[in-house]
Amino acid sequence: MNEESKKSLVPHFTIGAIVLAIILAVVLWPSEPEPEPVVVAPVSPVIDPIIEPVIEEQPAEVIPEPVEETLEPEIIPEPEPLDISDGTVKTKLLTLSDYDAFARLLIDDALLERFVIMTNTLADEGIAANNRVLVKPEKPFRTYRQADKEWIDPASFKRYAPYVEVFESLETTSLLQLYQEYKPAIEKIFSEIASPSDNFEEKLKEAIDVLLDTPEVPFPVEVYTDSVMYKFKDSQLESLTAPQKQLLRTGPENMRRIKAKLREIKETL
Repeated sequence: MNEESKKSLVPHFTIGAIVLAIILAVVLWPSEPEPEPVVVAPVSPVIDPIIEPVIEEQPAEVIPEPVEETLEPEIIPEPEPLDISDGTVKTKLLTLSDYDAFARLLIDDALLERFVIMTNTLADEGIAANNRVLVKPEKPFRTYRQADKEWIDPASFKRYAPYVEVFESLETTSLLQLYQEYKPAIEKIFSEIASPSDNFEEKLKEAIDVLLDTPEVPFPVEVYTDSVMYKFKDSQLESLTAPQKQLLRTGPENMRRIKAKLREIKETL
């Protein structure tokens, strides 16, 4: 409330002027009789009575007590609880990119929990296979044989194209604003699975660094099968972390684009 409004609430006092009417008594003199030859005994002179003026008592000025302004306490509405339902989270995420393409890739349940677990696992150089945020590619990983060796087929890189395109299209500032909105809920989930000394934002940066540290390698890349899994023939590549080896499998161009977006996000954090 401004000062002018406060002044308008102060009661105005009007002091009425009281006129005092002073009534004076009128002195009446009697008429004198005809003179007679009689002995007039001395008489006491008639003294006109002194009439004291009657003064009406002035009533005491009554000044009303000032009325104290009673201000209603300002009621601050409580913030609405954060809606962390999967439907709401997914809807807000979908506004950051092409709706249809992104909708087909996003997992429909436990999105915040999956994101927290995936980030924490990635920072620890692992892959949370059961807590993916995005669905698996529909097309299988492919290789080809040449000169009695097995190589990664460049055709396999195409299956990652929809993911890379959606990832690149995310507006970084809006993405981080959404992250800040859900940060309290994210930190609460993180506190339930991590050490009390850990910080989620630091884990997020560590997870990004794990991927950015993936080396650039010339293609084609030789692989071999060990039971049901493909492994890199080069021991140095095979010694990389699981997330780094997965990023390598996306192909050199996809990896370059993913890294560029990750650097942009890291710089904005």
